[in-house]
Amino acid sequence: MAAVHSAFSVATVRKDFPILRRRVRGKDLVYLDNAATTQKPRQVIDAIVSYYERDNANIHRGVHTLSMMATDLYDASREACRRFLGAERFEEIVFVRGCTEAINLVAATWGRANLKPGDEILLTAMEHHSNIVPWQIVAKATGARIVVAPVSDAGEIEVEEFAKLLTPRTKLAAFAHVSNALGTINPVKELARMAHGAGAKVLVDGAQAVPHLRVDVRDIDADFYAMSGHKVYGPTGVGVLYGKTELLRAMPPYQGGGDMIHLVSFEGTQYAEHPSKFEAGTPNIAGVVGLKAALEYVNRVGLDQIAAHEHELTEYAMGVLGEIPGIRLIGTSARKCGVISFLLGAIHPHDLGTILDTEGVAIRAGHHCAQPLMDRLGIPATARASFALYNTKEEVEVLVRALYKAKELFE
Repeated sequence: MAAVHSAFSVATVRKDFPILRRRVRGKDLVYLDNAATTQKPRQVIDAIVSYYERDNANIHRGVHTLSMMATDLYDASREACRRFLGAERFEEIVFVRGCTEAINLVAATWGRANLKPGDEILLTAMEHHSNIVPWQIVAKATGARIVVAPVSDAGEIEVEEFAKLLTPRTKLAAFAHVSNALGTINPVKELARMAHGAGAKVLVDGAQAVPHLRVDVRDIDADFYAMSGHKVYGPTGVGVLYGKTELLRAMPPYQGGGDMIHLVSFEGTQYAEHPSKFEAGTPNIAGVVGLKAALEYVNRVGLDQIAAHEHELTEYAMGVLGEIPGIRLIGTSARKCGVISFLLGAIHPHDLGTILDTEGVAIRAGHHCAQPLMDRLGIPATARASFALYNTKEEVEVLVRALYKAKELFE
C-alpha cells in the first residue's frame, strides 16, 4: 500500500511516483516539465485501476450494483472538488475535460447569452491561448471586443492600467491566477474586486495555481474558476469549472445529449439542473475517480508544506541559474511559484531542450501557448523549468551542470 504522509519529506514523496525511477538516455530522469503536466502518484494510479477492476459501469439511472457504486464514486469526487476549491455548494462543480474546456464552456454559454456589440472582455497580456482564443471566438460572434491589460518587464500585470481599462462596457474580466510561462502569482482577489466594482463578471484560469497554492474561490470572489486535473497530479482529460449558482442556473447548456436532460420529446426538451445540464454524455468516470485521489493526495501531503518546499526550491534555482554566464531569466516577479523561464546566450530554446534531454533533464521549450506574452517581451520563445512537490535541489544542480555542457557545445 502507498504511503500516507504525516509530515512532508521530499524523499518519502518521491517514492510514491513510479516514473521518477525511470532512466532516460542512460541517466536518472530529472522531470522539470510540471507546468505542462505533473507525474502521477501510486495512489492515483491505484484508484484508476481499482475503478476499472471493481466498479466499472456507467453512472446515473442504473439500478444495478456496479452502476450505483460508480455513481457514488463520481459524486464523491464532486464533493472533494468542492472542498478543495472552497465552493459553497456541490452543484457549483462542473466536470469538464480540463481548464481549456471550462473556459470554452463559459465563453460559449454565458458569453453568447450575455455579450452584445460594444461590450468589452478584459484580458491580460500574459494569458494562455486557452484564455484568449475562446473569447476571440465569442467576441466575433457577438460583436463584443477584447481589451488587453499590459504586463511589466518583470512579468507582472500592471494593476493600475488594469483598473483604468475597466469601464461600464466591461462585462467580463478573465485572467490567470498564476502565469504558466513566468510563474507570476497574480493578485486575483484585488483584480476581482476591481472588476466587480465596474459591474463585470470574473473568470480565473487556475490551471497553474491549484498544484501550488491553497485556493478559496469564495475568498477570491471568482464568478468562474477553471482547473485541470493533470496539473495537480491527476489524470489527463478531466478538470473542473466552478461557477456561482445563480450564473450556472441562468446559462444555457453547452452540449446536448444524454444525462443533461430532464424530459425529451420531439416538441421540445426540458434540461436538467446544473451541473448535469453541462455534462452531456458518458463522462470520463475513471478520470474523475483519479482526480479525487489526486486531491486527497495533495491534501495529505499538505498544500502549505508543498508551497513552502516549492518556494524554497524556486528561490534556490533562481539563484544558481542566475550565476550562469550568459543566462537571461525571464519573469522576475517577487511573487512567483514553480516556474523559471530563461534564455542561454544564442542557444535556441528548442536546441537547449534537446541537449538537456541527453542528460535526462526534461524541460519545456517554446512559446508555452503564450505567444502574445512572448511578443510583449520581444522574444520568440524561452526554455522553461517548472517544479513540483517531488523535485529537489540536487535535480536543480543536475540542470545547472547540463546547461554548462550546452554552453560548451556552442562556444
